Amino acid sequence: MGLGEHRYALAVQWTGNLGGGTSSYRGYSRDHDILIPGLPVLKGSADPTFRGDKERYNPEQLLLAALAQCHMLSFLHVAVKHGVVVTEYRDDASGIMSLNRDGSGQFERVTLRPQVAVTDADHVELAGQMHHEANRLCFIARSVNFPVEHQPVTVVGRL
Repeated sequence: MGLGEHRYALAVQWTGNLGGGTSSYRGYSRDHDILIPGLPVLKGSADPTFRGDKERYNPEQLLLAALAQCHMLSFLHVAVKHGVVVTEYRDDASGIMSLNRDGSGQFERVTLRPQVAVTDADHVELAGQMHHEANRLCFIARSVNFPVEHQPVTVVGRL
């Protein structure tokens, strides 16, 4: 065991029974609620390609969001550690998922495109290098079995 064990819990509740349950592939909704005590309900569904509701979050989007969030939070931690003052951060992340003939699928890779604004021009090169350290620290990136690539841009001032 590491330095400490952190446990996370939530509930996922299917809300898509349209009356006949899963009696047919088209006969039910993929809608569900993600319930975390003390937080607003997160409305989920499948990707619209898989008969999901485009107005709700799908698991693939949430995985991509988790990777981007984790990298950002790890990067901000690394910035403090190295004395780099970050004033803005945005990531235009994307992922590629492949489907298999048997109906399964998997992410092949995720590309994070963090755009970071720093206050000191002397820190631009260091900030670019800090993404490697942030990736090593990111709990989510360390947990997935596909590459998480980075295409960072660092500017001085504003994004």
